[in-house]
Amino acid sequence: MGRDQEWVTHMNEVMLALARTFASLRSPRVWLYVLMPALFSLLLGIGLAVWALEAMVQQMMEYPPMTLLVGWGLVWLAHVLAYLGGWMAIFALAYMSASLLAAIVIMPLLLKHLSAGAYRDVAPMGKDSFVAATVNSLLAAFLFMFAWLVTIPLWLIPGFSLLVPLLLMGWLNRKTFAYDALSLHATADEWHALRRQHRLPLFMLGLSMALLAHVPLVGLLVPALAALSFVHYGLEALRRSRGGAIVSVEGEQV
Repeated sequence: MGRDQEWVTHMNEVMLALARTFASLRSPRVWLYVLMPALFSLLLGIGLAVWALEAMVQQMMEYPPMTLLVGWGLVWLAHVLAYLGGWMAIFALAYMSASLLAAIVIMPLLLKHLSAGAYRDVAPMGKDSFVAATVNSLLAAFLFMFAWLVTIPLWLIPGFSLLVPLLLMGWLNRKTFAYDALSLHATADEWHALRRQHRLPLFMLGLSMALLAHVPLVGLLVPALAALSFVHYGLEALRRSRGGAIVSVEGEQV
């Protein structure tokens, strides 16, 4: 398969996962799962804006590049950038926290719901490890916040204040949800093979959700929607890698 054909195939797989994600919203139960992290993210964002934004701005004013701008007499620009950084930090914290909630609490519920329906022919042949999934999500959150802080100076470059957060959020989605979506159903060998073969489309799926997160109001739903989309993508990719259905009969795979 040529590179162009492979790229088209992967993009079709991403679009299929997104289409199935929004089709799943016809279920009231799925809506309940989606709204829980959204409400948490909204309340957290409001709380941080009320009680922590001013402190964040004051803290940022004490470090470059804001101190340099003040020294050049551009105090107004320093304050604008500090407030922008504060709001971006609040957005990142709210999104990251909602993603953790979606990965640790909502993902197992979505897996159970979809595994009993559209993917009941995909046998769970992995390990149901709550600890491993939690560690994976916490590690992703830590690396996300570290990368966010390290790349703040890049936001001064025109366009990078949008590009950098998008790339980081796309990476966070892939890192957090790809493993959790497959850990119960895929064996270790299957997971490693799928991660290698689908590295780019998994990131593109995460990036698509990161773009959606910047849409007002809709963005609140994204952490759970991202979890749902990775379940659809992961289980379909696993089903295809197995060459069709592998069903469980009284606890055994046949």
